[in-house]
Amino acid sequence: MHIPSLKQQFQVAFSYDVHFTEGLFNADNTLIRDVLKQDGGAEPRKIFFVVDDGVAAQHPQLMGAITSYVAAHADVMQLSGPITVIPGGEQCKNEPALVQQLLDAVNTYHIDRHSYFVGIGGGAVLDLVGYVASVAHRGIRHIRIPTTVLSQNDSGIGVKNSVNAFGKKNFLGNFAPPYAVLNDFEFLLTLEDRDWRGGIAEALKVSLIKDAKFFAFIQYNAAKLAARDMPAMQYLIHRCAEMHLQHIAGGDPFEQGSSRPLDFGHWSAHKLEQLSNYRIRHGEAVAIGIALDSVYSHLQGRITEAELDQIISVIRTLGFALYEPEMSVHLADAAHPQSMQHGLQEFREHLGGKLTIMLLEKIGRGVEVHEMDGQLVEEAVRKLQQY
Repeated sequence: MHIPSLKQQFQVAFSYDVHFTEGLFNADNTLIRDVLKQDGGAEPRKIFFVVDDGVAAQHPQLMGAITSYVAAHADVMQLSGPITVIPGGEQCKNEPALVQQLLDAVNTYHIDRHSYFVGIGGGAVLDLVGYVASVAHRGIRHIRIPTTVLSQNDSGIGVKNSVNAFGKKNFLGNFAPPYAVLNDFEFLLTLEDRDWRGGIAEALKVSLIKDAKFFAFIQYNAAKLAARDMPAMQYLIHRCAEMHLQHIAGGDPFEQGSSRPLDFGHWSAHKLEQLSNYRIRHGEAVAIGIALDSVYSHLQGRITEAELDQIISVIRTLGFALYEPEMSVHLADAAHPQSMQHGLQEFREHLGGKLTIMLLEKIGRGVEVHEMDGQLVEEAVRKLQQY
């Protein structure tokens, strides 16, 4: 007896807005209120806030401002449990106890699928908060309030959530779009120079592989950006966010294939972060990764020396390093776990398919390759060391 197979097929539309504002928690700024009212609910929505401890330290008035804002709009929202402060920075994604702490809060304060789980902080905290929100009750609405350049123009506006495990970056995670992203430029004013600068690397990345005009903007304004010119930074964040969202809306938003064009410079960046025990921050590592893959592209004859000089000059003007000692440890032994080149194997495993690396064909145009010449990688690292 033949029993025919059954086939299920359906589509789910995802939609979320990325907003830009200043003074998000001023009582007369109705953005959060307006965003919550879009769900069509009638009862005050339960809302739970998780705050990066670095943000809390730099903005001591924030807790009171959140409480006052919620009270001023009590017809639309109510706090569901105390505002929770957790450690920020990449290290927070290495702490399973923090995941458990937030899951305990979901259970203790009866946060349900119609509640809102709000993360305020840098990209690492947003990754962690989004991960917890996406697995509790199979998905709680989560709102991201990014507070760094990197999270406002890149990590905080996408659909990825994750924590680290087994010594590997983003080993546990999923794709769960936020309900909304609220970018408040005032949070940028208190950033350390390292964090102000770090997010520019992601804008440089996307400009090099997709938009030569955007690269020209960064090149022309590099000194102003390094000097914390806010209008230049606001344009950079908005344009970079726009380009990332356009990519996400393309053919592979949940990364089912092996192509990762927006991971230009990232195979080595992820490894360098790990090798430095996260002393080197993500944006700093990405800048070095961009330099490495740009040199490699030149060594393969893909881009001219003049183009390479432009890229290196911009990276330097922005204030990034081009080389760190960890890059040369066991460099020639790609099988060694502490070798930079071992990052290629780990990157392939993370992709889940064949190795796919983005290189440069010219400024503004990337090209994917599926193998890397180990000797050329070594030569590229040595060239960066000479710089």
